[in-house]
Amino acid sequence: MSQQEILNLKKAVSDKIIGQQGLIERLLIAILADGHLLVEGAPGLAKTRAIKVLGEGIEGDFHRVQFTPDLLPADLTGTEIYRPQDGSFKFQRGPLFHNLILADEINRAPAKVQSALLEAMAERQITVGSETYLLQQIFLVMATQNPLEQEGTYPLPEAQLDRFLMHVRVDYPSGADEKSILALTRREARSEFDAAAPPAAAISQQSLLDARDAVLDTHLDDSLEDYIIEIVLATRSASRYGDELAGWIQYGASPRATMALDRCARAYAWLNNRDFVVPEDIQLIAPDVLRHRIILSFEAEAEGRTADSCIDEILARVAVP
Repeated sequence: MSQQEILNLKKAVSDKIIGQQGLIERLLIAILADGHLLVEGAPGLAKTRAIKVLGEGIEGDFHRVQFTPDLLPADLTGTEIYRPQDGSFKFQRGPLFHNLILADEINRAPAKVQSALLEAMAERQITVGSETYLLQQIFLVMATQNPLEQEGTYPLPEAQLDRFLMHVRVDYPSGADEKSILALTRREARSEFDAAAPPAAAISQQSLLDARDAVLDTHLDDSLEDYIIEIVLATRSASRYGDELAGWIQYGASPRATMALDRCARAYAWLNNRDFVVPEDIQLIAPDVLRHRIILSFEAEAEGRTADSCIDEILARVAVP
């Protein structure tokens, strides 16, 4: 039942988010694989709308945080509030205690604020003073950043990037999709959309947890496990696949990439009504898992190479089982 519920959720979100099927699919993969998403794209591409609509279909709460240069770590985690009536302190929980978090324009906040997310994203807990507070089982951070503006931004450090399950790039919709978007906005403006399609019942958190268990049960052959490991190792020891490739990559992906590629490939197969993973699942999801985890050399940048082009080369050179 949980799979049909997830597929219904995917259709419901797709009806309201047109032209961004890749983003919708990656959002569902992230929540099924119990990870977080970094989304990069120009303004107006439905990044905020996508996670908000997803939140409406899940039994839980959604919170949006606008990252700005004056944001403080306590604005995310919460803070101790003094109670003068009895001289005690009470912890006031911050936005990170919600289920779905939209960290809008995350690279506009300084490093000390970005680092406040590290413990929450990696360990599902927040430490304030001497107290540690556990976060909820269903916890997803979707962070957005705008690739066009560089002034007033703080690039995410490598340790922060590695906490994201995937780094997804979204592009402009096609002309046909944009025409459908116009029709959708007119229906919504006339309140016809809600009347024609009443919202379905939200998926319970238990159903999501059951779906995660089903994803973990999706069969991954030993040869495909070795294939995943070999792809990640190729980012660290690229010289085995050519001196040219070795010269492009300065630092390779961490073991988190191996775990992420495993979980995401299983989730992708499960979303496509299969109880087993095929090599194409791994190849399709690999760029999103790896592009933020490899650091290119100066030589690669001078040649106009990108992380995606290096990943394409690795996928072309690593033998498929």
